[in-house]
Amino acid sequence: MNDYGSQAMSTPLTRVLMRRPGDSLRAAKAADWHYGPTFDAEKAIVQHARFAELVERGGAEIIWIEDTGDGLADSMFTHDPSLMTDRGAVILRMGKALRQNEPQMHADAYRAAGIPILGTIVAPGTVEGGDCVWVDDKTLAVGRGVRTNQAGIEQLSAILAPLGVEVLGYDLPLWLGEEACLHLMSVISPLAEKLALVHAPLMPAAFYMLLKERGYTLIHAPEADFASSNGLNLNVLPLSPGKVIMVDGFPATKAAMEAHGCTVETFEADALCIACEGGPTCLTRPVLRQAA
Repeated sequence: MNDYGSQAMSTPLTRVLMRRPGDSLRAAKAADWHYGPTFDAEKAIVQHARFAELVERGGAEIIWIEDTGDGLADSMFTHDPSLMTDRGAVILRMGKALRQNEPQMHADAYRAAGIPILGTIVAPGTVEGGDCVWVDDKTLAVGRGVRTNQAGIEQLSAILAPLGVEVLGYDLPLWLGEEACLHLMSVISPLAEKLALVHAPLMPAAFYMLLKERGYTLIHAPEADFASSNGLNLNVLPLSPGKVIMVDGFPATKAAMEAHGCTVETFEADALCIACEGGPTCLTRPVLRQAA
């Protein structure tokens, strides 16, 4: 049995790639990285450690990438530089210029762990993991926007075609501008099989309709929470179907998921997730999720 493989979003998470923030985050200038006013590096490091405890307690082994003081502050958001499939990893190419050195870090970590690399996105293509959503094990939805372009989607489609995976591209709105980050996963968090939390106003209409056609139940997160959290209320990590972790401070969103049978754990993340524009999902790159 392989110790890698993930073509799902919410099946039990048993192995995950994470980067422990350290000196690179301490040295980060908030203006350079588009971090918000609640950014506090030391507090963020403590909050990240608490989050990692929740992930491990949920049953996942963490493959750690250590912060070597390389200046890559955003690299704690390990969801974006690579994508895992049942045949190995796809090394992506970042749309954010400050993050262009991160994919090599993932390639090195996978090789060290004995995980094969299925393919690599190359220039002029860009794809970020936050734009990739497994609708099912043979359908990958990809958001086309500031961080992921058409050339990248075409390359990804060619890499995944031998696996029988169809890649569907959907246009994203600009929302808050080029410097901000609106990924496809900014507007949807799968919670269990055919159950997802969404922010419908910013969803590509064709993607929304596809999910309805595929039999998904879509929980509409409170719009007030989305506005006050800069979208981070919607960034929810499933440890297993219906068992999820979210950022603390948004009880209405938590209650909406609980009303659909979810068990929700929270952690304080004002200095980490809210400030740095990346939530629990962004902080993890699933390496192995059990098959449904």
